[in-house]
Amino acid sequence: MIIKKKKILFFLIVLLCLTTGGVLARMSGRGGGFGGGGRGGGGRGGISISPRTSSGRQQSLPNQQFLNSRESDSLFEWDLDPEFPKDVFTFVRIDYDYTRHSIPSSYYSMQSSRSSYGRGGRGGGGGGGRSSIDWPQSDNNFSYRLHQLTSIEVNPEPVYITLQDPSLFEYPFIYMLEPGAMRLLDQDVKNLREYLLNGGFLMIDDFWGSSQWYNVYAEMKRVFPEREPVLLTLEHPVFHCVFELKALPQIPAYNIALSSAETLSGRTSESGDPPRYYGIYDDKGRMMVIICRDTDLGDGWEREGVSHAYFSEFSEKQAYPLGINIVFYAMTH
Repeated sequence: MIIKKKKILFFLIVLLCLTTGGVLARMSGRGGGFGGGGRGGGGRGGISISPRTSSGRQQSLPNQQFLNSRESDSLFEWDLDPEFPKDVFTFVRIDYDYTRHSIPSSYYSMQSSRSSYGRGGRGGGGGGGRSSIDWPQSDNNFSYRLHQLTSIEVNPEPVYITLQDPSLFEYPFIYMLEPGAMRLLDQDVKNLREYLLNGGFLMIDDFWGSSQWYNVYAEMKRVFPEREPVLLTLEHPVFHCVFELKALPQIPAYNIALSSAETLSGRTSESGDPPRYYGIYDDKGRMMVIICRDTDLGDGWEREGVSHAYFSEFSEKQAYPLGINIVFYAMTH
Protein backbone atom coordinates (compact mmCIF):
# COMPACT_ATOMS: atom_id res chain seq x y z
CA MET A 1 0.00 0.00 0.00
CA ILE A 2 1.38 3.41 -1.04
CA ILE A 3 0.40 5.04 2.27
CA LYS A 4 2.48 2.65 4.36
CA LYS A 5 5.49 2.89 2.07
CA LYS A 6 5.43 6.69 2.28
CA LYS A 7 5.13 6.64 6.07
CA ILE A 8 8.07 4.23 6.35
CA LEU A 9 10.17 6.47 4.11
CA PHE A 10 9.13 9.52 6.11
CA PHE A 11 10.09 7.79 9.35
CA LEU A 12 13.52 6.91 7.98
CA ILE A 13 14.06 10.50 6.85
CA VAL A 14 13.02 11.80 10.28
CA LEU A 15 15.33 9.30 11.95
CA LEU A 16 18.19 10.54 9.81
CA CYS A 17 17.36 14.13 10.73
CA LEU A 18 17.29 13.27 14.43
CA THR A 19 20.75 11.75 14.24
CA THR A 20 22.17 14.74 12.37
CA GLY A 21 20.84 17.62 14.42
CA GLY A 22 17.14 17.23 15.09
CA VAL A 23 13.89 17.46 13.23
CA LEU A 24 13.64 21.10 14.21
CA ALA A 25 16.63 22.66 12.53
CA ARG A 26 18.26 25.96 13.29
CA MET A 27 16.84 28.52 10.93
CA SER A 28 20.11 30.38 10.45
CA GLY A 29 21.05 29.89 6.84
CA ARG A 30 17.53 28.64 6.11
CA GLY A 31 15.65 31.88 6.09
CA GLY A 32 15.11 32.76 9.74
CA GLY A 33 12.33 31.84 12.11
CA PHE A 34 8.69 32.92 11.92
CA GLY A 35 9.87 36.06 10.16
CA GLY A 36 12.20 34.30 7.74
CA GLY A 37 12.03 34.14 3.99
CA GLY A 38 12.08 30.39 3.62
CA ARG A 39 14.81 27.83 3.29
CA GLY A 40 17.85 29.18 1.59
CA GLY A 41 16.23 32.58 1.13
CA GLY A 42 17.00 35.89 2.72
CA GLY A 43 15.44 36.56 6.10
CA ARG A 44 12.80 39.22 6.74
CA GLY A 45 13.97 40.13 10.23
CA GLY A 46 12.81 37.02 12.08
CA ILE A 47 14.95 35.46 14.76
CA SER A 48 16.13 31.87 14.68
CA ILE A 49 14.05 29.16 16.29
CA SER A 50 15.63 27.33 19.18
CA PRO A 51 17.18 23.94 18.39
CA ARG A 52 15.85 20.76 19.94
CA THR A 53 16.89 20.15 23.52
CA SER A 54 18.93 17.16 24.63
CA SER A 55 15.66 15.43 25.52
CA GLY A 56 14.59 15.68 21.90
CA ARG A 57 11.76 18.13 22.58
CA GLN A 58 11.35 21.70 21.45
CA GLN A 59 10.56 23.78 24.54
CA SER A 60 9.16 27.01 23.12
CA LEU A 61 8.92 29.33 20.19
CA PRO A 62 10.37 32.80 20.75
CA ASN A 63 8.34 35.83 19.78
CA GLN A 64 8.77 36.33 16.05
CA GLN A 65 7.25 38.22 13.17
CA PHE A 66 4.10 36.98 11.50
CA LEU A 67 3.13 36.26 7.93
CA ASN A 68 0.90 38.88 6.39
CA SER A 69 -1.81 37.37 4.21
CA ARG A 70 -0.73 39.74 1.44
CA GLU A 71 2.77 38.29 1.18
CA SER A 72 3.94 37.67 -2.36
CA ASP A 73 3.39 34.27 -3.86
CA SER A 74 7.13 33.70 -4.04
CA LEU A 75 7.22 33.23 -0.27
CA PHE A 76 5.23 30.02 -0.70
CA GLU A 77 7.52 28.58 -3.36
CA TRP A 78 10.60 26.50 -2.70
CA ASP A 79 12.57 23.84 -4.49
CA LEU A 80 12.24 20.15 -3.74
CA ASP A 81 15.08 17.66 -3.82
CA PRO A 82 15.36 16.81 -7.54
CA GLU A 83 16.35 13.24 -6.69
CA PHE A 84 13.24 12.66 -4.56
CA PRO A 85 10.58 15.08 -5.84
CA LYS A 86 7.70 12.89 -4.64
CA ASP A 87 9.11 11.92 -1.26
CA VAL A 88 7.56 14.88 0.50
CA PHE A 89 4.78 15.62 2.96
CA THR A 90 1.71 17.05 1.24
CA PHE A 91 -1.04 18.82 3.15
CA VAL A 92 -4.30 17.35 1.85
CA ARG A 93 -7.70 18.92 2.51
CA ILE A 94 -10.84 16.85 1.96
CA ASP A 95 -13.87 18.29 0.18
CA TYR A 96 -17.03 16.64 1.49
CA ASP A 97 -19.59 19.12 0.10
CA TYR A 98 -19.95 17.69 -3.41
CA THR A 99 -21.44 20.83 -4.90
CA ARG A 100 -19.72 22.80 -7.61
CA HIS A 101 -19.94 26.09 -5.75
CA SER A 102 -18.20 24.61 -2.72
CA ILE A 103 -15.06 23.70 -4.63
CA PRO A 104 -12.58 26.47 -5.48
CA SER A 105 -12.96 27.48 -9.10
CA SER A 106 -9.30 26.66 -9.75
CA TYR A 107 -10.19 22.98 -9.42
CA TYR A 108 -12.02 22.90 -12.71
CA SER A 109 -9.04 24.18 -14.65
CA MET A 110 -6.64 21.81 -12.91
CA GLN A 111 -8.26 18.42 -12.94
CA SER A 112 -5.53 17.22 -15.28
CA SER A 113 -2.87 18.25 -12.77
CA ARG A 114 -3.84 17.14 -9.29
CA SER A 115 -0.57 18.26 -7.74
CA SER A 116 -1.46 21.89 -8.51
CA TYR A 117 -5.03 21.85 -7.30
CA GLY A 118 -4.48 23.43 -3.94
CA ARG A 119 -2.53 26.36 -5.30
CA GLY A 120 -4.76 27.84 -7.96
CA GLY A 121 -6.49 30.33 -5.69
CA ARG A 122 -3.57 31.37 -3.50
CA GLY A 123 -4.66 34.39 -1.52
CA GLY A 124 -8.34 34.06 -2.46
CA GLY A 125 -11.40 32.52 -0.89
CA GLY A 126 -12.58 29.00 -1.52
CA GLY A 127 -16.29 29.31 -2.24
CA GLY A 128 -19.51 28.46 -0.47
CA GLY A 129 -18.96 25.03 1.08
CA ARG A 130 -17.98 24.40 4.68
CA SER A 131 -15.08 22.17 3.70
CA SER A 132 -13.43 25.08 1.89
CA ILE A 133 -13.41 27.40 4.92
CA ASP A 134 -9.99 29.09 5.38
CA TRP A 135 -8.80 27.82 1.99
CA PRO A 136 -6.27 28.42 0.52
CA GLN A 137 -4.44 30.70 2.96
CA SER A 138 -4.61 28.26 5.87
CA ASP A 139 -3.14 25.40 3.84
CA ASN A 140 -0.49 27.62 2.28
CA ASN A 141 0.59 29.09 5.62
CA PHE A 142 0.77 25.77 7.42
CA SER A 143 2.76 24.14 4.60
CA TYR A 144 5.16 27.07 4.65
CA ARG A 145 5.63 26.99 8.42
CA LEU A 146 6.11 23.21 8.44
CA HIS A 147 8.75 23.63 5.75
CA GLN A 148 10.35 26.62 7.45
CA LEU A 149 10.49 25.33 11.01
CA THR A 150 11.36 21.66 10.52
CA SER A 151 13.63 19.45 8.48
CA ILE A 152 10.62 17.74 6.90
CA GLU A 153 10.52 17.97 3.12
CA VAL A 154 7.19 19.66 2.40
CA ASN A 155 5.30 19.97 -0.86
CA PRO A 156 4.66 23.69 -1.54
CA GLU A 157 1.47 22.68 -3.36
CA PRO A 158 -1.31 21.71 -0.91
CA VAL A 159 -3.96 19.41 -2.37
CA TYR A 160 -7.76 19.61 -2.14
CA ILE A 161 -9.62 16.42 -3.14
CA THR A 162 -12.68 14.34 -2.34
CA LEU A 163 -12.74 10.98 -0.61
CA GLN A 164 -13.59 9.43 -3.97
CA ASP A 165 -10.53 10.80 -5.72
CA PRO A 166 -8.25 7.98 -6.96
CA SER A 167 -5.22 9.83 -5.58
CA LEU A 168 -6.49 9.63 -1.97
CA PHE A 169 -4.37 6.58 -1.16
CA GLU A 170 -1.21 8.35 -2.28
CA TYR A 171 -1.36 10.66 0.74
CA PRO A 172 -0.80 9.46 4.33
CA PHE A 173 -2.36 12.56 5.95
CA ILE A 174 -5.70 14.26 5.31
CA TYR A 175 -7.50 17.19 6.94
CA MET A 176 -11.21 17.94 7.37
CA LEU A 177 -12.77 20.96 9.04
CA GLU A 178 -16.18 22.47 9.84
CA PRO A 179 -17.76 18.99 10.16
CA GLY A 180 -20.53 20.11 12.49
CA ALA A 181 -23.17 19.50 9.81
CA MET A 182 -21.18 17.14 7.59
CA ARG A 183 -22.95 14.25 5.86
CA LEU A 184 -20.71 11.72 4.15
CA LEU A 185 -21.92 9.75 1.18
CA ASP A 186 -21.95 5.98 1.62
CA GLN A 187 -19.03 5.62 -0.78
CA ASP A 188 -17.11 8.27 1.18
CA VAL A 189 -17.63 6.26 4.36
CA LYS A 190 -16.35 3.12 2.70
CA ASN A 191 -13.33 4.84 1.19
CA LEU A 192 -12.43 6.64 4.41
CA ARG A 193 -12.57 3.42 6.42
CA GLU A 194 -10.34 1.63 3.91
CA TYR A 195 -7.93 4.58 3.78
CA LEU A 196 -7.54 4.73 7.57
CA LEU A 197 -7.21 0.99 8.10
CA ASN A 198 -4.46 0.92 5.48
CA GLY A 199 -2.26 3.40 7.32
CA GLY A 200 -3.82 6.77 6.60
CA PHE A 201 -4.35 9.50 9.18
CA LEU A 202 -7.24 11.98 9.48
CA MET A 203 -7.22 15.28 11.38
CA ILE A 204 -10.66 16.78 12.10
CA ASP A 205 -10.73 20.44 13.12
CA ASP A 206 -12.94 23.50 13.74
CA PHE A 207 -16.27 22.63 15.30
CA TRP A 208 -17.86 23.88 18.47
CA GLY A 209 -20.43 22.75 21.04
CA SER A 210 -22.30 19.56 21.83
CA SER A 211 -24.63 19.49 18.84
CA GLN A 212 -21.73 19.65 16.37
CA TRP A 213 -19.85 17.05 18.39
CA TYR A 214 -22.81 14.68 18.19
CA ASN A 215 -22.79 15.02 14.41
CA VAL A 216 -19.06 14.35 14.16
CA TYR A 217 -19.44 11.38 16.48
CA ALA A 218 -22.33 9.97 14.41
CA GLU A 219 -20.45 10.34 11.13
CA MET A 220 -17.34 8.67 12.51
CA LYS A 221 -19.48 5.83 13.90
CA ARG A 222 -20.63 5.25 10.33
CA VAL A 223 -16.98 4.83 9.41
CA PHE A 224 -16.08 2.76 12.48
CA PRO A 225 -19.24 1.42 14.17
CA GLU A 226 -17.05 -0.90 16.28
CA ARG A 227 -14.71 1.80 17.61
CA GLU A 228 -15.13 4.60 20.15
CA PRO A 229 -13.25 7.91 20.18
CA VAL A 230 -10.87 8.03 23.14
CA LEU A 231 -10.43 11.27 25.07
CA LEU A 232 -6.79 12.40 24.95
CA THR A 233 -5.22 13.91 28.04
CA LEU A 234 -2.40 16.42 28.07
CA GLU A 235 0.01 13.55 28.82
CA HIS A 236 -0.48 12.08 25.35
CA PRO A 237 2.70 12.21 23.22
CA VAL A 238 0.96 14.19 20.45
CA PHE A 239 1.13 17.24 22.72
CA HIS A 240 4.85 16.84 23.37
CA CYS A 241 6.53 15.03 20.46
CA VAL A 242 8.06 18.15 18.89
CA PHE A 243 6.79 21.23 20.73
CA GLU A 244 6.15 20.98 24.45
CA LEU A 245 2.58 22.15 25.08
CA LYS A 246 1.73 23.06 28.66
CA ALA A 247 -2.05 23.06 28.20
CA LEU A 248 -4.57 21.77 25.68
CA PRO A 249 -4.67 24.42 22.95
CA GLN A 250 -7.87 26.32 22.25
CA ILE A 251 -7.74 28.59 19.22
CA PRO A 252 -10.80 30.77 18.53
CA ALA A 253 -11.63 32.52 15.29
CA TYR A 254 -9.89 35.86 15.06
CA ASN A 255 -13.13 37.88 15.33
CA ILE A 256 -13.87 36.13 18.65
CA ALA A 257 -10.33 36.51 19.97
CA LEU A 258 -9.95 40.21 19.24
CA SER A 259 -11.92 43.14 20.66
CA SER A 260 -9.89 45.53 18.51
CA ALA A 261 -7.06 45.26 16.01
CA GLU A 262 -4.40 44.62 18.66
CA THR A 263 -6.42 43.90 21.80
CA LEU A 264 -7.40 40.40 22.85
CA SER A 265 -10.99 40.02 24.01
CA GLY A 266 -10.14 37.36 26.58
CA ARG A 267 -12.49 34.90 24.89
CA THR A 268 -11.04 31.62 23.69
CA SER A 269 -14.16 29.50 23.26
CA GLU A 270 -16.90 30.07 20.73
CA SER A 271 -19.16 27.61 22.56
CA GLY A 272 -18.29 28.23 26.18
CA ASP A 273 -16.81 24.72 26.38
CA PRO A 274 -13.16 23.81 27.00
CA PRO A 275 -11.07 22.23 24.23
CA ARG A 276 -11.13 18.45 23.97
CA TYR A 277 -9.17 16.10 21.77
CA TYR A 278 -10.12 12.53 20.84
CA GLY A 279 -8.29 9.72 19.09
CA ILE A 280 -9.63 6.75 17.18
CA TYR A 281 -7.28 3.76 17.15
CA ASP A 282 -6.84 0.66 15.03
CA ASP A 283 -6.48 -2.87 16.41
CA LYS A 284 -2.73 -2.40 16.88
CA GLY A 285 -3.12 0.76 18.92
CA ARG A 286 -2.17 3.17 16.14
CA MET A 287 -4.07 6.44 16.22
CA MET A 288 -5.85 6.80 12.88
CA VAL A 289 -7.91 9.92 13.64
CA ILE A 290 -7.44 12.94 15.85
CA ILE A 291 -10.57 14.99 16.52
CA CYS A 292 -9.96 18.56 17.67
CA ARG A 293 -13.14 19.69 19.43
CA ASP A 294 -13.96 23.26 20.47
CA THR A 295 -10.92 24.73 18.78
CA ASP A 296 -9.94 26.06 15.35
CA LEU A 297 -6.35 25.42 14.36
CA GLY A 298 -7.15 26.35 10.76
CA ASP A 299 -8.00 29.93 11.70
CA GLY A 300 -4.80 30.13 13.70
CA TRP A 301 -2.93 29.27 10.52
CA GLU A 302 -4.98 31.34 8.12
CA ARG A 303 -5.31 34.47 10.25
CA GLU A 304 -1.78 34.76 11.63
CA GLY A 305 -1.41 38.05 9.72
CA VAL A 306 -4.53 39.68 11.18
CA SER A 307 -2.70 41.17 14.14
CA HIS A 308 0.43 40.74 16.23
CA ALA A 309 -1.72 40.00 19.26
CA TYR A 310 -3.59 37.14 17.57
CA PHE A 311 -0.41 35.76 16.06
CA SER A 312 1.52 35.86 19.32
CA GLU A 313 -1.19 34.33 21.49
CA PHE A 314 -2.82 31.80 19.17
CA SER A 315 -0.86 31.15 15.96
CA GLU A 316 2.65 31.06 17.40
CA LYS A 317 1.99 29.50 20.79
CA GLN A 318 -0.76 27.05 19.92
CA ALA A 319 -1.95 26.51 16.33
CA TYR A 320 1.39 25.94 14.64
CA PRO A 321 3.04 23.94 17.44
CA LEU A 322 0.09 21.57 17.74
CA GLY A 323 -0.32 21.28 13.97
CA ILE A 324 3.34 20.38 13.57
CA ASN A 325 3.10 17.91 16.45
CA ILE A 326 0.11 16.20 14.86
CA VAL A 327 1.84 15.82 11.50
CA PHE A 328 5.01 14.50 13.13
CA TYR A 329 3.07 12.06 15.31
CA ALA A 330 0.89 10.87 12.43
CA MET A 331 3.83 10.25 10.14
CA THR A 332 5.97 8.43 12.69
CA HIS A 333 3.39 6.07 14.19
